[in-house]
Amino acid sequence: MIRQYVEEALKIARYDKLEDGTFCGEVPRLRGVLATGETLEECRSQLAEVVEEWVLVRVAKGLAVPPLGKIEVKVKKAG
Repeated sequence: MIRQYVEEALKIARYDKLEDGTFCGEVPRLRGVLATGETLEECRSQLAEVVEEWVLVRVAKGLAVPPLGKIEVKVKKAG
């Protein structure tokens, strides 16, 4: 499920080429999720890792994960 969430996040990601020639990517609907890389491919790969870690941290803290497209990560509190 997390893999599908990451793939969906990458579909809506925005990338910019910076003045120094590197790239910056962000997922607008996921606050604080951004990454940089020397190439667009490296930036995209880094962004995928950041999204995965972001989801895992939110789940570990019991925080909601916003749905992306039809993909939802449901967070349940341990009982």
